[in-house]
Amino acid sequence: MTQNTAYAVHQSSRPAGLPSATDFTYVAHPVPEPAPGTALVANLLLSVDPYHRGMMDGGEGGFELNAPLEGRSVGRVIASRDPGLAEGDLVFHREGWRTHALVTLGVGGTRKLRGHEGVPLEAYLSVLGGTGLTAYAALTRTAGLRPGEDLYVSAAAGGVGTATGHIARLLGARRIIGSAGSAAKVRHLTEVLGFDAAFDYHDGPVGEQLAKAAPEGIDVYVDNVGGDHLEGAIDVLREYGRIAWVGAVSTYNGDRSPAAPRNLFEVVHKSLRLEGVLVRNHTNLQDELEDFLVPHLRSGRIGTDTTVAQGFGRTVDAFLGLFRGENLGKMLVRIDD
Repeated sequence: MTQNTAYAVHQSSRPAGLPSATDFTYVAHPVPEPAPGTALVANLLLSVDPYHRGMMDGGEGGFELNAPLEGRSVGRVIASRDPGLAEGDLVFHREGWRTHALVTLGVGGTRKLRGHEGVPLEAYLSVLGGTGLTAYAALTRTAGLRPGEDLYVSAAAGGVGTATGHIARLLGARRIIGSAGSAAKVRHLTEVLGFDAAFDYHDGPVGEQLAKAAPEGIDVYVDNVGGDHLEGAIDVLREYGRIAWVGAVSTYNGDRSPAAPRNLFEVVHKSLRLEGVLVRNHTNLQDELEDFLVPHLRSGRIGTDTTVAQGFGRTVDAFLGLFRGENLGKMLVRIDD
């Protein structure tokens, strides 16, 4: 990389099923100059997320072909014509998948980071970022987890899953159960993150494994997968249980999962509540989230739970690694200086 050259990842074709490296192109261009009201940011960390797969199909809100992609990022202001941003400020913004970005404070989610002493930068794209905010909103607003209740979270070794486990424990959950896609991830959940039980969904029907892990039932389910995971959770939920539905990884690559669980009417029989969670509806909770978690990050009670790919040239590979199960926690890309 040269001082006057910027790089971006463009989507060059629409994938059929799982995306591949041939669907993307790395493009070089001159570092842009900030116009009045904008600031130039040199990105430091990029986030790649499962939801990007859905955006690759295009349509309303999707990625355009042969244009820089969108993604959460943390960077440092290196030139500014925005009166609200000064050189040296650390900012969160959504102009990721590139080395440099032009941003405007308050537009598109751009905000200055509070810069908590003793908190690593990775936290602002994991437990203090969109994944942590999603988990916090799901537990405190959507599901209303109460002390002493039992929780199940799917894709528990991913970004939202690990954040859900941490936050649920801090909120006083009694038992926390997770599912993941490998024996190594199951061990990580129980031996490192302190889950009370975990299972590999490849080892048998999810409903049967969950029933063994939670023989007395569960009160709350945070769903990142959908499909058979949601069906299994509905069977095991106690009366008046709550489901916070965050994502449906089982459908992201065109897999033909059932449109609805076969036992969906149990929502009526058990007086369950099922509600979707969109993090963009809960950005007002950002300061509350940070005030809640920062003391525990500083004390070491919780970690950032990240897998970090080194170098901008690893961006596409890091994204594809999400679908190969290569991440523990949030997958990030650190841009070379």
